[in-house]
Amino acid sequence: MRLDQSDQLFQSVQELIEKARQSIVRKVNSTMVTTYFQIGRMIVEDEQGGSSYAEYGTGTMIRLSQHLTTVFGRGYSVDNLQSMRMFYVVYRNYETVSRNSDGRDLNSETLSRNSPTGLNLSWSHYVTLLKIKDDQERKFYELEATSANWLVRELQRQINSSYYERLSLSRDKDGVRKLAEQGQLIERPTDILKGPVVLEFLSLKEDHRYTENDLETAIINKLEQFMMELGKGFLFEGRQRRISLEGDHYWVDLTFYNRLLKCFVLIDLKIGKLTHQDIGQMQMYVNYYDRKIKHEDERPTIGIILCKEDNRSVVEFTLPLDNEQIFSNEYKLYLPSKEELKQQLL
Repeated sequence: MRLDQSDQLFQSVQELIEKARQSIVRKVNSTMVTTYFQIGRMIVEDEQGGSSYAEYGTGTMIRLSQHLTTVFGRGYSVDNLQSMRMFYVVYRNYETVSRNSDGRDLNSETLSRNSPTGLNLSWSHYVTLLKIKDDQERKFYELEATSANWLVRELQRQINSSYYERLSLSRDKDGVRKLAEQGQLIERPTDILKGPVVLEFLSLKEDHRYTENDLETAIINKLEQFMMELGKGFLFEGRQRRISLEGDHYWVDLTFYNRLLKCFVLIDLKIGKLTHQDIGQMQMYVNYYDRKIKHEDERPTIGIILCKEDNRSVVEFTLPLDNEQIFSNEYKLYLPSKEELKQQLL
C-alpha cells in the first residue's frame, strides 16, 4: 500500500470516528433534554394532584431530590428539579405525546418517540434560556442559538450584551415581532444593524488613550468574536484595502462580504464623534466599490462608520432620504445595561 493511500485511509477512519462521536453526543443531549422535560411534566401533574405549590416545594420536591440523589448521584438537587419543572411549564406547547384514555403514556419505550419536538439545544442551553422572563426575547435567543450553533458561553455572551434589545432598537414593532418569530433575518441592508456594537471582548478601557489603529489591530486579533458581534453571513475580505485615485491613496479599514446580502460591507473606524467628512469619505469608498469592484450580479456596497459617538442630525442631512447604503453605528467598550436599552425601546 502506497503512503498516500495510507494517509487517505487514516483520514477516512478518523473522520468516521469523529462523526460517530458527534452523533453520540447529540443523542445523549437529546435524550437528556427529553428525560428532563418528562420529569418536569410528572412533577407538574403530581403537583396538580392536590398539593399546594408551597407544600410541594418544601415537601415532595425535597424528598424526590433526596431519593434521586441517593440512587443516581449528583444532578438532582431541588434547584435542578425546579428547573425541570419550569422547563416543562415554559415549553409544554412543544409536546407531542400520545396518551391512553386514562392519561398515561402508552409505554416506557415511547419516551423518545413521544419527546417534545423542536427542542434542539442542550440542557445547559435551556437552563440559560429559562432565566429570560420575556417570551419573545427567549424565543429569539433559542432560534439564534439553534441556527448559529452557539455554544452555551456564546449564548450567554449574546444575552449579557443585550443582543435582542440592540437589534430591536433598529426595527419597528413589526420587525421586533419578527425577531421573536423568525430570528434575525438578513434581507435588507438595515437588517445587519444593531445599536450599539459592543466590543467588550477587545479589553480596551474607556479611559485608555487608544488610536484608530489600536482599535483596528485589537479587532483583527479578536476577529472571530468581532464577526460574531457583526451578525450573520459575514466573511472577512481584508484590512486596509487601498483605493488609488490620481496618485492619492486611501485605505478602507475593514472589508467584509456578506453572503446573505451578496454584497461588500466596508467598515471605517472612528474613535471620536461622527462628522460629515467621515460620511463623505465613506461615500467615496462605496462609490468606488460599486463601480470598480463589485460584479453586476451583486447588490450595492454597504458602508458602515463605526464611531465612538454618533451624530444623527449630520447623518440625516448629509445623506439622501432614500439612503440604503451608508450607515453610522456607535460602538461601546463595555456591556450595556439591559435596563437602559429597554428604556429606549419604550
